[in-house]
Amino acid sequence: MAIRVLIVDDSATAREVLKNVLSKDAEIDVVGVAPDAFIARDKIVKLRPDVICLDVEMPRMDGVTFLRKIMAHLPTPVIMVSSLTQKGAQTTLDALDAGAFDFVPKPHSHIYDGIDQMEAELISKIKIAAKSQVSKQPLIKKEIEKPLQYSLSETTNKIIAIGASTGGTVALKELLVKLPKNFPGIVIVQHMPGSFTKQFAQRLDEDCQIDVKEAENGDTISMGQALIAPGDFHMIVKRNGARYFVEIGEGRKISGHKPSVDVLFNSCSKYAGANVLGVILTGMGSDGAKGMLNMHNAGAKTIAQDEKSCVVYGMPCVAVDLGGVDFVESLDNIPKKLIEILDKL
Repeated sequence: MAIRVLIVDDSATAREVLKNVLSKDAEIDVVGVAPDAFIARDKIVKLRPDVICLDVEMPRMDGVTFLRKIMAHLPTPVIMVSSLTQKGAQTTLDALDAGAFDFVPKPHSHIYDGIDQMEAELISKIKIAAKSQVSKQPLIKKEIEKPLQYSLSETTNKIIAIGASTGGTVALKELLVKLPKNFPGIVIVQHMPGSFTKQFAQRLDEDCQIDVKEAENGDTISMGQALIAPGDFHMIVKRNGARYFVEIGEGRKISGHKPSVDVLFNSCSKYAGANVLGVILTGMGSDGAKGMLNMHNAGAKTIAQDEKSCVVYGMPCVAVDLGGVDFVESLDNIPKKLIEILDKL
């Protein structure tokens, strides 16, 4: 049975472009379009789409407010169609916090090599979203949890390396807010365009006890700080004496991504060995799975998020299947597991 999709966008041109893009795939049926949230609301109730493509910026009711209402009353996988402006990035991050499955840049976005790449990404995400499990989200945001307690021992030379993709923005927030200020340095690859990562890091920094920033070339990996790879650049870990630091560079996509989790994890296995703890979170595809195996073989302890707590059980599943995972944990339990492992080192 075809995947039933509803397109919600105030631009008639955008609605037509998206409809034409999706109609090329025999597994997708565009059951309706709507120019605003009020018309869309009635069509959602009547048509019961499997996936909704929702514009971020709309008149009368913005996309994020409408998304919160959808997730509170009739949970449905929603893919936000976003412009990559500064305002668009902020609103898209709000949408991901509110329960959006994922986002794609609008078809006219300059980050694509061509329209074909946008089409492939949108269709792929719709097909994955249609299989995902969504649950009701409260209209009122829950309070941020207090960090766990951690007694620092001889772990100042330890590194936590984390990779994430679809669903990772929320998963990373839930993980990082639980970490105390005296936690070992963290390096993170989250699949995200370059115009998003700095704002994403700033948001996390506001919520977390640890410091969070977009990584810059040469940054030292320090206790109580998380470095997030900038979008469209790879990040690797290197060592100079007792100092671990990151290098930011260009190059081709690896495992389909830039930044790539595999690139980060492979550098950790080479330069940090048993001093690194690896974590692979929710995400489509397999990026990071081979790198995690290499870290595991170099003596690192490794953790994969379990299927039940993943938005998409892709990257962690492949890592487990390859044999590079020591522990499979729920997202809620990963911070406790990290502290437990560190206490034993």
